Amino acid sequence: MRGIFIVFEGIDGAGKSTQVKMLAEALVRRGCRVEVCRDPGGTKMGERIRKILLDPAESITPPAEALLYAASRAQLAAEVIQPALRRGKVVIGDRFSDSTLAYQGFGRGLPVDLLRRVNKLADGELAPDLTVLLDLPPEMVNERLAGRRDRLEKEAVAFFERVRQGYLTLAGEKPESCLILDARRPLEEIRQQVLGKVENLLGSLCK
Repeated sequence: MRGIFIVFEGIDGAGKSTQVKMLAEALVRRGCRVEVCRDPGGTKMGERIRKILLDPAESITPPAEALLYAASRAQLAAEVIQPALRRGKVVIGDRFSDSTLAYQGFGRGLPVDLLRRVNKLADGELAPDLTVLLDLPPEMVNERLAGRRDRLEKEAVAFFERVRQGYLTLAGEKPESCLILDARRPLEEIRQQVLGKVENLLGSLCK
């Protein structure tokens, strides 16, 4: 039985990593076999690429940025996600292909159609069964992020506004597989909404 692929998306500070952890813990308690991954990263090569992409000292052109993300994702899909799905696991991802379309497409201004083709090469048309979009007003990024920021987190509010609108546009293209939640709501409320949606997908997978 093929597993289920769930991805959390949203601008920086939306709380994706927290909700990934909370969902994974809840599903393990239900007897699910769970694989958690992050994009970029998740593999030995991907983690090295992640360090380059997020290093505030790096100056990276938008095309190079998009291709580095794609390289990390290609390795992640082949080495981690696809094998886990074949073993019947629930794979929970902190970002995936939509991030490239939102950040490098809508945010950086690269052609979205071209990025879709790059994504297709990288992930082999692997699509999440459910995308959870944690929607956060860009002006709240500064409130949510504290301390030293990575290269992407240091972007201006206008950049995050473009990325947010990109995410909402993408979500509108696939309403049947995308759950949009207000990231300003209490963590437990969001957790319950996500879990309710996920339980409808599980079927007999975790029994």
